[in-house]
Amino acid sequence: MKILVVYYSMYGHIHRMAEAVAAGAYEVAGAEVTLRRVPETLPEEVLKSMGAFETAKAMAQIPVCTLQELAAADAIIFGTPTRFGNMCGQMRQFLDATGGLWSQGALIGKVGSVFTSSGTQHGGQETTILSFYITLLHHGMVIAGLPYSFTGQTRMDEITGGSPYGASTIVGGSGERWPSENELAAARFQGRHVAELTAKITQ
Repeated sequence: MKILVVYYSMYGHIHRMAEAVAAGAYEVAGAEVTLRRVPETLPEEVLKSMGAFETAKAMAQIPVCTLQELAAADAIIFGTPTRFGNMCGQMRQFLDATGGLWSQGALIGKVGSVFTSSGTQHGGQETTILSFYITLLHHGMVIAGLPYSFTGQTRMDEITGGSPYGASTIVGGSGERWPSENELAAARFQGRHVAELTAKITQ
């Protein structure tokens, strides 16, 4: 059972969430979990001006996902930061290159799921995940969110990401906030949930 975690992370927040998602999926017997990133589209000078160049260099150790890996996976969990209530441009460009897989029906029946981040508490996390699912539905994927059996998404004692659509983290206006333990727990839960569903579908 192959679980593929594919993400883009400019400052490292989504990378940390992706690691938690992968850790949760690993808990399910028979899960083979792979971390992959989508290609960077911004030039080096722009990344430097945004203070993201060092993170981009660190991310370079994660291999770029190939279309063949998407086709070979039994489940794909995507991670993207929010950009104006939608996925980031790097992820959109990557997905726009999957037309060949669509024409072949290569992703039909695979489990698909999404996690995200935003700068503020109401910065478009839910719309990012929901709009992302449109692409996955066009590919014929089976959508998996974050069920309410993860009770951490109903907490009222702290500000936290997470919704029935997927795990999320709030990073702050300048990226100063890192995923909380509750947000990481949501990511681990989602990874495990996807792997468990995939095991049932592929058995």
